[in-house]
Amino acid sequence: MTVNDIRATIEQRIAAEMANAPPYPVHWGNAPFNPPNNSPWLDVALRFGDDAYATMASFNRQNGVLVVNIYAPIGAGAAVAFDIAARIKALFSRVNTGGIIFQAGNGPSQVMPASPEAYYQTQVIIPFEAYQ
Repeated sequence: MTVNDIRATIEQRIAAEMANAPPYPVHWGNAPFNPPNNSPWLDVALRFGDDAYATMASFNRQNGVLVVNIYAPIGAGAAVAFDIAARIKALFSRVNTGGIIFQAGNGPSQVMPASPEAYYQTQVIIPFEAYQ
């Protein structure tokens, strides 16, 4: 499994979930995006860590972290951001999908100051590993 296989699997799961009601737009890395003015949206990033020998055969373990930043309009309260975070955590926490093993998710944690500052920002972080 390559890092692009991992990325594609994760992006497909998030895209399918965020298309469900209520739907929310998602910003993917290195893709054009215009955030909505008055509604929540997500930003997804993958941080790949070190590879490690998994066996004496030819398998390597690829470690990584899924980072999902959730943005809600200022003044709307934290509930909508926390609801989106719960959806993301339910989608990945302690799940084995497509050969990717996710650990328990962390968060939502408020990010201060938010970036961009026009939003209330929370973050969910979910470690994972996959084998190549």
